[in-house]
Amino acid sequence: MASIIPNTFLGRILGDSAEISAAIDPVGDTIKGMLLTSSHTPNADTDVFIDDVSANEIAATGSYSAGGVTLTTSASTDDTDDEGVFDATDMTVTSATIPDTQWLVIYKDTGTPSTSPIICEIDFGSAQSCSNGTFTVTFAAEGIINIS
Repeated sequence: MASIIPNTFLGRILGDSAEISAAIDPVGDTIKGMLLTSSHTPNADTDVFIDDVSANEIAATGSYSAGGVTLTTSASTDDTDDEGVFDATDMTVTSATIPDTQWLVIYKDTGTPSTSPIICEIDFGSAQSCSNGTFTVTFAAEGIINIS
């Protein structure tokens, strides 16, 4: 899976004064995963808040509702690989009929789409589907984002 990390998120973690006011606490904040269709075209410069991409969100289905699924996240350091790691438990949507999803957008949910910053966009590589079943996004064993 390829990831897109918006430039504004990079600014937040690097302390850019223009971005720091919208700090993200990966464990204390509500972090969600939103599924987007294959029509989505990511842009690291313009995909800043969730309302920049939500027009391509899949329809609510099964346990998936508009705005996505709340993730159980963690942040840690890996002294063996000398990196910071942002991770989450795998995301599962049950009783779902999903005809077309290719992207998972992870974001901080502030309750207002125009102020809910995007953390990253993950490409599944091709359109995925599910018919009245369980759709699971399995995150890499090394985590979602590794910063070394």
